[in-house]
Order: sequence, then C-alpha cells, then structure tokens
Amino acid sequence: MNGIHDMGGMHGFGPVEREANEPVFHAPWEARIFAIRHAMGAWGKWNIDGSRYSREIIPPAQYLRMSYYERWIAGLITQMIDADLVTREEVESGRAAPAAPKATPALAPGEVMKVLSRAPSLRDVPVTAGFKPGDRVRTRNIHPVGHTRLPRYARAKAGTIRHDHGVHVFPDASAHGLGEQPQHLYSVRFEANELWGEAAGARQAVHLDLWESYLEHI
Repeated sequence: MNGIHDMGGMHGFGPVEREANEPVFHAPWEARIFAIRHAMGAWGKWNIDGSRYSREIIPPAQYLRMSYYERWIAGLITQMIDADLVTREEVESGRAAPAAPKATPALAPGEVMKVLSRAPSLRDVPVTAGFKPGDRVRTRNIHPVGHTRLPRYARAKAGTIRHDHGVHVFPDASAHGLGEQPQHLYSVRFEANELWGEAAGARQAVHLDLWESYLEHI
C-alpha cells in the first residue's frame, strides 16, 4: 500500500543516519516488546505479513511520532484485539478482566530459539520459475490498497535478475488472509541511476528481493 511507512526516496526526511556501534535494543522495554510480539504470534492468529500490515495502517501523524518498537506494540495491540485475545478495556487498564479465562502460553521457553531461527516464508512446493538469473525485467507500476513488499521508489524500474531464492509465501495475499499463493522470490539488481536519476552514483547499485508477481520481462 502507499503510506507513510514506505519512506524510501521520499523528500523532506533527510538521509538515513547510521548509528555507530548500535545496540540490539536501546532500552530494556524494547527487548520486552520483541519478546511479547513473538509470544503472542505463537498463538497462530496472524502471520508476519499481517503484522507488517498492522503497522502500516497506523495513522501517519502517529507513525512519525513513534519509535520503531512503539509501532510494533501499536500494531500488536490492534491484532490482539481483532483476534479476541484481549479486550480494549484490558489494554487500557493494564489488567486482565476478572472473568477472563486463563491459558497456557503457546510459546514455551525451550522453543524460542527454534522460532527465531526459522524462515517462516520458505515453501518446498513445485512452482515453475518465470525468470532466471541474467533476465532483464521491469517492476510493475502497482498501487495496491493493501500490503505489498514492492516499494514505491522501485516501481516501473528496469533491473536484472541475480538470484532465485526459491518459492516463498506471497505477502500481498498472506497479509489479508487470501492464502499463501507461493511463488518465486528473486534478488533483482537495479542501477542507482535507474532508481534515483542522474544524480545517483554511476557505479552504485541496489539489490531488492522481489516476488514474481511484481516483475515482467523486458
């Protein structure tokens, strides 16, 4: 979808500032949000694509005000309420309702590393690849109202297939409960001046991982 979250190449926000020796978490509460997000996801009420979409629909003014993990918890609250795991009143009060049923956590401590190390989108299913390394392709100029992993700055741009990552869940469908619709995922090389114009470095390039539905032959 087109929204404030898709800030690549957007004017007025300045460069991406790299923080030297950046820690994994800047504060203990960020680590807690990371843990809560995975613990709640273990209930199987949503998938990673739906989680991303829950953050993309945060109103723009709120999104810009929030830090990274504030967006995580805001999206997670929306998902938990929609899945009837909590009520709005419980979130606002910080306390479980007296009559709320008790449940054993879906994610046991011994399973945490397994969850964090797996590739949740890779699928071992027979799907014919429409492209191969070396093929010249152009991205489609799409403007979906829902989730997509094709950024605006890379739409209607020409590039070259560099690698086939295999078959993966298609996020545009998965985020909205439309099934996995698995298809090939490719690493595509774009010359910087194709994306950014003549002001970009002539010897620079960007590689994007893009699903087959985003691409067409030149």
